[in-house]
Amino acid sequence: MRQQAAVAGKVFIQRDYTNGTLCQFQMKFPPELENRVDRQQFEETIRTLNNLYAEAEKIGGQSYLEGCLACLTAYTVFLCMETHYEKVLKKIIKYIQEQNEKIYAPQGLLITDPIERGLRVIEITIYEDRSMSGGR
Repeated sequence: MRQQAAVAGKVFIQRDYTNGTLCQFQMKFPPELENRVDRQQFEETIRTLNNLYAEAEKIGGQSYLEGCLACLTAYTVFLCMETHYEKVLKKIIKYIQEQNEKIYAPQGLLITDPIERGLRVIEITIYEDRSMSGGR
């Protein structure tokens, strides 16, 4: 039986509303992560997440077409078709999993997908044992 690592704390990266309601998170490095993760790596993770959320919310020809199809089919088209937004959310899930496996979990950290927190915060769990080899 594998022993669970004890949670030492949690850090919350808040939403950044300086540019309106676009889903963006603050780039400020939390002091609790000092000596656990490289500042540049942390900023790159947040920057990539911000770019992915901007891509998800981008309105273009595809979004317009999805909206027209939805109206024409009384939204039943979404039973058999994934929206652009849903596709990007899957990319975000995959990116967070990769970041956790390669960078954060070996340092005793775990990023929770912001969608699980209503896109209000990025939650980073800090574990006492830094040798978290295996994720959740």
